[in-house]
Amino acid sequence: MTSSPIPDLSLTTLLADYRSGKTTPREVVRAAFDLAQKADPAIWISRPDWSVVDELLTALEKQDPASLPLYGIPFAIKDNIDWDALPTTSACPTYSYQPKKSAFVVEKLIAAGAIPLGKTNLDQFATGLVGVRSPYGVPQNAFNAEYIPGGSSSGSAVAVALGMASFSLGTDTAGSGRVPASFNNLVGWKPTRGLLSSSGLVPACRTLDCISVFALSVADASTVADVVSEFDRADAYARPYVASQRPWDPASIVIGVPKPEQRDFFGDADAQKLYEASIARAESLGWRIREIDLQPFLDAARLLYEGPWVAERYSVIPDLIEKTPEALYPTTLQIIEGGAKPNAVAAFTSQYHLAELKRASEAVWSEVDAIITPTAGTIYKVSEVLAEPIKLNSNLGKYTNYMNLLDLCAWAVPAGFLGNGLPWGITLFSPAFEDKRLAVLAAAMHAKSDLPVGKLAVSSSTLPPAPSPTEPAAKPWMKIAVCGAHMEGLPLNHQLTSRGGRLVRTGSTTPDYRLYRVPGAGSIPDRPGLVRVTEGGTAIALEVWELPEDTVGSFVNAVPPPLGFGKVQLEDGTKVFGFLCESIALHPEEEITSFGGWRDWMKGRSS
Repeated sequence: MTSSPIPDLSLTTLLADYRSGKTTPREVVRAAFDLAQKADPAIWISRPDWSVVDELLTALEKQDPASLPLYGIPFAIKDNIDWDALPTTSACPTYSYQPKKSAFVVEKLIAAGAIPLGKTNLDQFATGLVGVRSPYGVPQNAFNAEYIPGGSSSGSAVAVALGMASFSLGTDTAGSGRVPASFNNLVGWKPTRGLLSSSGLVPACRTLDCISVFALSVADASTVADVVSEFDRADAYARPYVASQRPWDPASIVIGVPKPEQRDFFGDADAQKLYEASIARAESLGWRIREIDLQPFLDAARLLYEGPWVAERYSVIPDLIEKTPEALYPTTLQIIEGGAKPNAVAAFTSQYHLAELKRASEAVWSEVDAIITPTAGTIYKVSEVLAEPIKLNSNLGKYTNYMNLLDLCAWAVPAGFLGNGLPWGITLFSPAFEDKRLAVLAAAMHAKSDLPVGKLAVSSSTLPPAPSPTEPAAKPWMKIAVCGAHMEGLPLNHQLTSRGGRLVRTGSTTPDYRLYRVPGAGSIPDRPGLVRVTEGGTAIALEVWELPEDTVGSFVNAVPPPLGFGKVQLEDGTKVFGFLCESIALHPEEEITSFGGWRDWMKGRSS
């Protein structure tokens, strides 16, 4: 297997060497260019003449090395992203076209001093997680050619792992920017949907697509992110950055992990051991581990290919499918032509189901800062995937397919090597626009693993950490005591979590309250009526939540009478804003004080 003549292509090293005069962009880029020339031809779909690269270098050499954040950094471009120097094929020769201008992100990278070295291979029309669905061949996995490179961004990952580029652009609709990272010992950043412009990208699913970044480290990918995360008003699906309102305390991190019965390694015991070691690594960093219910996420994942989102893929190339279907890779055609079947009713039905799953999934974010899963449960040989192309590809998407549907950001990082010598990785993910926060955690996990980087002679423990996020001044929060249907896991809890609410603690009132059942009506469930009394009371169980102050008004307005708000006396003597009830609306036969709380009353009612 070809290896890089440059021992360290990390951005920090190259930029320092350029500024000190130890080496020059021309020397590094020429070495990377020549390496690509000699490498497995299936990695690249097209590469420029040296004269094109030479022109970029000549212009760059007129600049101060300290003036550009990516000065002289070689990179690769997945061939469904436009660069005006080469055709865009999306791995379909019949579809090929010559773009008149480069994609928005490519323009930003070149303006920042980065040097593109060509267009990389991919699963045709970015449909697949395997890296074998291309008429241009199968890019060899950087560690063992018998195994798949991962897809769809196969060539982009292999080029970085083998030292032909410091970073590369991929795309990620269903995991294409993370699975190849896992299989080639790289970092893969799947940004918040819309944070990077999709202008100049051949769509897979237009509403879900993300341009992604493969790099040797989280710090390198973060540097690239700073360059390309610029709002593009010309892209109808671009979104400007919005600072997260969730609390963030680096000294008190809570990490969610799926319940044991929700962890699937498809019979790969080595992968299971590496995942368990990753959990232990997170604990060694001082983070608390909490088991969470991943089922709403997994249910959402099935919608991507079993629901009408396949119709989005069909909408990109209807003429090609209908007039020249032979132009498509057979498995790609089999998948995408199914997009003609779902109708408008199915589309809306699936949207409603997705909204329900998204709401169900949101509950976990009041408990944890991030979740860690396998990136893919296992890795397969090329021969295995060719024999069972649909099923095995589906297995690889178990932990990736839900990300964009549920509006999450993610970092894939290496976690170790399997018994067969292949790399294997984990993914950390959080809600949208927490990319920078999550980068700090991902970098810490990568450094703690002390692994080689890509297939280069560099250890992850020597790489710089990701920059700490600069957050705006924290907004004030307000504590609210809830004692019934708004408690965690109960029917109205979403009115808190959807506003960014977080559970502070459980507790109880002082022993001078009575509790009543207020019957529900229509869509309103039964609710508790809490009343303070001078005698005959008891301590009532409750939860104390926090809400951003600017959301409290809408929360209060959503609560119908006879419930209202006032100060609730807690067992520790403090008073907290919370639910109370107008006593005139209560009836003696509905009193449930003896149960000591709403949850115990519910248990008693159901027994």
